[in-house]
Amino acid sequence: MRALKVHLIGVAGTGMGALAQLLQAAGHEVRGSDTGIYPPMSDQLDAAGIPVMVGYRAENLQWGPECVVVGNVCSAAHPEVVAAQERQIARESFPSMVARALLPTRHSLVVAGTHGKTTTSSVCAWLLEACGMEPSYLIGGVPLNLGHGAALREGGPIVLEGDEYDSAFFDKGSKFLHYQPKRAILTGVEYDHVDIFDDFEAMRETFRKFVRTIPEDGDLIVNQENAEAMGVAAEASCNVLTYRVQPEGGDPTAADYTAVMSSAEVKRTRFEVFEHGKSLGEFSTQLAGAYNVGNVLAAMAVARREGATPDALRSAVSRFRGVKKRQELLGIAAGVRVVEDFAHHPTAVQLTVTALRKRYPSKALHVCFEPRSSSSRRAEFSQGYVRSFDAASAVYVAPVHRPDKVADADRLDTEALASEIQARGVATRAYADIEALREAVLERAVPGDTVVILSSGDFSGLGPSLLFGFGDPVTFARPDDAGAISGLLEGYGQPRIVEDLDVETLVLRAPGSVDGCVSLSLRGESAYLFGLAVAPQRRGQGLGWVLGDIVLRRARTLGAKRCYLLTNTATDFFASKLGFSMVPLEDVAAEVQTGENFAVSAALPGAVCMVLRLHTPTRIEP
Repeated sequence: MRALKVHLIGVAGTGMGALAQLLQAAGHEVRGSDTGIYPPMSDQLDAAGIPVMVGYRAENLQWGPECVVVGNVCSAAHPEVVAAQERQIARESFPSMVARALLPTRHSLVVAGTHGKTTTSSVCAWLLEACGMEPSYLIGGVPLNLGHGAALREGGPIVLEGDEYDSAFFDKGSKFLHYQPKRAILTGVEYDHVDIFDDFEAMRETFRKFVRTIPEDGDLIVNQENAEAMGVAAEASCNVLTYRVQPEGGDPTAADYTAVMSSAEVKRTRFEVFEHGKSLGEFSTQLAGAYNVGNVLAAMAVARREGATPDALRSAVSRFRGVKKRQELLGIAAGVRVVEDFAHHPTAVQLTVTALRKRYPSKALHVCFEPRSSSSRRAEFSQGYVRSFDAASAVYVAPVHRPDKVADADRLDTEALASEIQARGVATRAYADIEALREAVLERAVPGDTVVILSSGDFSGLGPSLLFGFGDPVTFARPDDAGAISGLLEGYGQPRIVEDLDVETLVLRAPGSVDGCVSLSLRGESAYLFGLAVAPQRRGQGLGWVLGDIVLRRARTLGAKRCYLLTNTATDFFASKLGFSMVPLEDVAAEVQTGENFAVSAALPGAVCMVLRLHTPTRIEP
């Protein structure tokens, strides 16, 4: 199609900003407006060369756009909506713009369902990427392997997270009705979004409309364990394929795609996959919970229909790191893990809390819950939440976010909720403000414990605040840490990190600085540890051991059976503190030797190779 001039209202939002960048990459002229713009989106838009006008006003349309993209938070009285109407500029909703500008030359793979959309979309995009299919994608989250939630390639598949929420004030249908799926996943159907659906039947009907949009030669991959989803699937005219997760020893022919769980190892989630009853072999993931195995299985089914081989998928599944705010390990400080999840519906909360209890069974699980989404702020779901926290050791309930948005009679009573959870035997308290909640967690959590933050927003920065409150947090590196990391490494004569999809870097943070770093490259069943450095002013405080211990735990989580390193100055430290032993270079696993970071370090004068065999733990670690 010819290039368009497109203006996006609210361009600094996660979804709008991603769409703006995709439109720009597709050759369209793009500008936008917003009331405030902050990193990282401000940096992304600037790097893409997309001008942003601060504030909403009619004058923002003087540059002559041919269409204006209007989000579902805008009303008909919005000044730029009014200006567009007066100037007879075409209005587009977010999904209609996606369909108009991005879908004509691509076939769409759409993930829909009440729960698990973001994780399943992220797994699907990663599997296709790792299998060399170069997908485009637009996801409402950030897959950690990919680093961003949107990318555009020429032709081929495009993975879309299909939201059932409405599109705009002038386009009240669900977003996914625009997406023209060639293949679709339906993870489940459960009543949600009470602010836009009058009742469950209205929500069922929008899913029925969605499956009817799949052409006869397309595929619908549906969760067999969800009766509502199966009922919706009966409306489809396309090929319907089922998927299901079975317990250990379960029937491998239960569905078209079946995952049979294994209890052989607690460190990672292991399962055998069957396609129409035929085994594709054993797979493993660091994601916790049978429901996440279901998400992976559904994405695998799509990838198989796209032509991916079992061996390529096995490697890709094992390397999938997860999604931001979906059981995301924010960091470890003073021996306390801090994990963040988007879960806000009662079912999602229960699944997440239960899965994390199984992953971290031996110490306390502190769950911080913020009623923030439209549904979670309402009393209608109160009884569902009462049962959702049974696997927790302690629950900390924050005040309802923006309570003025819900009528008094309809608003969730956090004090009553806390009292009912307490009555089920879980220590629970409702807090008047988030600072009091934070202080309570800092006082009660001890080394080995896990703190889980549940919110559909940022919970007023609770995660980072807790990490710094515990002290000396170790977190995953961000792009803006690159300069500080390179400075640390250069100070010790170590080479810079060669960026790669298989490389993870952890940093030791201090307010305003990075005081330590270490990197890990996963190569098959082997890991390569490199780039361990501590700021000179922090040496002698045991921080090298802290970083080494945490990164080795991480290697085990990723499924590595051995870990190699190269050093020309610290053989005694790695041997005495972390248990490494020297090994001849020729004995190093071939997959490690082919890595660029290994090759650079091997060329250093006096480099000595060391190895540590990673035992299979008897309990879950970070």
